[in-house]
Amino acid sequence: MARDAEQTKQRLLEAAISEFAAYGIAGARVDRVAAAAGCNKAMIYSYFGSKEGLFDAAFDERTAAFFEAVPFDAGDLAGYTGRAFDYFDEHPETLRLSTWYRLERSDAEHLAAITEVNDVRLREIGRAQREGEISGHFSPVQLLVLIQALSAAWHSTNPELGPHLPSARAGRRQTLVDAVQGLLAVK
Repeated sequence: MARDAEQTKQRLLEAAISEFAAYGIAGARVDRVAAAAGCNKAMIYSYFGSKEGLFDAAFDERTAAFFEAVPFDAGDLAGYTGRAFDYFDEHPETLRLSTWYRLERSDAEHLAAITEVNDVRLREIGRAQREGEISGHFSPVQLLVLIQALSAAWHSTNPELGPHLPSARAGRRQTLVDAVQGLLAVK
């Protein structure tokens, strides 16, 4: 029986990821999530407590998957940016959930996992700067913000620029890698 409960919970989570990525928290409907998962919406409240709890679980799942798939290396920030771009290209729902999180949950209790990962990243960037591996022109937080923004830049640009964007994915990726290398060359 526990196996069926875990499978149901996982189906709800997968359906929620799609729903929240498409509509955000305000626009998402628990009845659509339940229907897509093949169960009744009472299960959502049983497993996740609320619509917001379901969003938090969906966001947490996608964030954990990103952290696992895209290892951070302060000694290779350009490569990290390229890998993050790749991940967002292959998993656009992750970037969409992140955007909805910033728009609709910024006043919620911050997720400890994200805070911890960011703290580690900031320490690693600071260490790499102190040891002369990378430029210290930007503070660790400035550099991390720039890298995070660049990794999502092509995926979050204005749609009106669409006709002018490079059509080759590899070219878009290389632009980001080159931009980070340029940031790191600033003395």
